[in-house]
Parts: sequence; structure tokens; C-alpha cells
Amino acid sequence: MKFILSILLAFLSTVALAQELPASHYKIYSVSAQKLITPDDIINDMTNADVIFFGEEHNDSTAHYLEFSLFKKLAEKYPQKTALSMEMFQTDCQLVLNEYLAGFIREKNLITDARTWPNYKDYKPLIELAKTNHLPVIAANAPTRYTNMVTRGGLDILKQLDAQAKGYLAPLPIDTATGAYYDKFAKIMGGHASMPGMQIYQSQNLWDATMGWSIAKFLKSHPGFKILQLNGGFHSEEKLGAVAQLKRYAPKAHILNIAAYADDNFDNPDWSKFAGMADYIILTNPKLPKTF
Repeated sequence: MKFILSILLAFLSTVALAQELPASHYKIYSVSAQKLITPDDIINDMTNADVIFFGEEHNDSTAHYLEFSLFKKLAEKYPQKTALSMEMFQTDCQLVLNEYLAGFIREKNLITDARTWPNYKDYKPLIELAKTNHLPVIAANAPTRYTNMVTRGGLDILKQLDAQAKGYLAPLPIDTATGAYYDKFAKIMGGHASMPGMQIYQSQNLWDATMGWSIAKFLKSHPGFKILQLNGGFHSEEKLGAVAQLKRYAPKAHILNIAAYADDNFDNPDWSKFAGMADYIILTNPKLPKTF
């Protein structure tokens, strides 16, 4: 009985995402035009783009709904030429993810062996859409054990890894240029003085670089594909982080980005706050629950 109930709940979660979400939940704006747009406008803009980054807050159900909607629309416009790339899966789990998409293994094996996030149910509809339509999903993120190594010992410690382990990461050396991204990272850490050293920033760079490298590798072997990349907002805001790393590995790639936030100025954005943040911003209604 519990097994049947769990299947039913998972099904209802997928159905809920497939249904239309009332417009009162969110508004999508073009930052350059400072005007309301629709998901279809974003899909149309993908005509001249290769990758679109969706910077989410991980507990935002409205963002997850819109990710699913954009992925579905992208797949409909570019059948068999659309791929999903995800921070939520690590590179050493690509084989497991591929086996699930091919129907070789059960979902419970995917959840355990691919180390899915606790809120996997929020991303499941996208994975099931990819599975049904035979679309690739890129496990883009660096394995946590290696980012933890860097946090403890700095990037040079990765030189001690064998070739197989290094194959799960962006090529060494990892670019760790200081500047706008470093200053922004230091600010969220409480200021430069609060950072014990460069190691934690280097682990952030490894994270970003591996996502960028994973996408660049896919683009090289799959020319003409359109890729939707999902990650936490910090990784792609202002086209820094993973976006900048992707540009290093694939300089000719045309990239768009989305930033999603709950914002008090839901109906009247403060454009001074969002200038340069993204090509599109999605503002969710702060008066509504973030999860549903």
C-alpha cells in the first residue's frame, strides 16, 4: 500500500508541473527591454543561442515549473536537438543517469547510485520528459569529494589524482581569476577578511569550471544542439561563474541567462538592482508559498 501511495504522489507531482501555473505566481521580464515577456519569447530568442542558463533558488517550486515549461517548449521546437544540463548531477554519475534514461535501471537505483538531491521530486518531471523523448541529460557538476579536497588543500592537491579521477573534472589548471566574481563571492562569505584563504574560492571555481567544461564537451560532440542548464543563481548571475568558464572552453558559444527570485517589487521591478544580472529575470510572488 505504501509503495502504491508513493507512486501516486510522484505521479501527481509530475502532473502538477505539467499543468498551467496561474500568472499570479510569476512574471518574466526582458532586462534589456525592461518589459514583460512570455516563455515563448525566450524560446524564440534561442534561435541564435546555444545555451541558456537558468539560475534558480533550489527550493522555488515556481522556478522548477518554469524550467519544465521551457525544457518542454525547447524540445518541441528542436526535437532531438535539445539537451538538459544539471548542477544536480555529478559527472561521475553520468553512466547511471544514462542507464536510467535508457530504461535499463529503476528509479530507486538512479536515486541511490546517482546520489540525487533530497528534493529530486522537483527535477523528476524534467528527467522523465528527457527519458520519454530520448533527450540527453548532462551530469555537469564536479563530484563533491573533489571540491571538498580543494576546500581543504587548494587546487594543487588535484594533481595527485589519477587519470580517471581527473577525467571527472575540468582540465587542470582551473582558472581562478580574481575580479568581479571573487569580490562577489567574498561578499556573500562575509567579506574578504572572513575568508580563511583562497581554497574555498578555488573549490567554487572547480565547481563552475566543471559545469562549463561539461557543457563545452557536449557542444563539441553535438553541434546544433540547444542546451538548458540548471544551477543555483550565483553560478550564472551577471554571466560570471559557470557562464564565464563555459566561454573559456567554448568561446564561440552564444549564451543567454535567466535569474529567478522572489521579489517584493513583483509588479514593478527595481531595474537598478537587476541591470546586468541576466538577460531575463523571473520574479515570483513573495506572498505565495515558495514550495507547492
